Amino acid sequence: MAQQQQITVEATVQAPVAKVWDAYNNEKDIVQWNAAHESWHCPSSENDLRVGGKFKNRMEAKDGSFGFDFEGTYDVVELDKQINYTMPDGREVQTLFTATNDKTKIEITFDPETENDPEFQKQGWQAILDNFVNYVESQKS
Repeated sequence: MAQQQQITVEATVQAPVAKVWDAYNNEKDIVQWNAAHESWHCPSSENDLRVGGKFKNRMEAKDGSFGFDFEGTYDVVELDKQINYTMPDGREVQTLFTATNDKTKIEITFDPETENDPEFQKQGWQAILDNFVNYVESQKS
């Protein structure tokens, strides 16, 4: 089976990189923004942000009809710059943080899974990233 082409989503947050990094990695923040649609939520998050550490975010439909654990093991953790992780099925994800003045660009590149259309996956990951941007920008400094 041929390897599917990686997918990239990106967004710019109107906030300094330290604030963006913290909100992206803090369990209390993750449960606030980590959903692709308002019918979903993230009721729990565990995050051991270090090389070899693991994370697990519980993703559930609010009506209780479906849920799954989104998890991985960190391969690269470079403060305020980069996070790479590998999911249990071997797919890899790279997240880059680029600071420019008081703005931060986030670029996520991931290996798609094979069950869903790549465009559908891109839309889902972009929706979560957009939720993140809205969450961070709505927080008081």
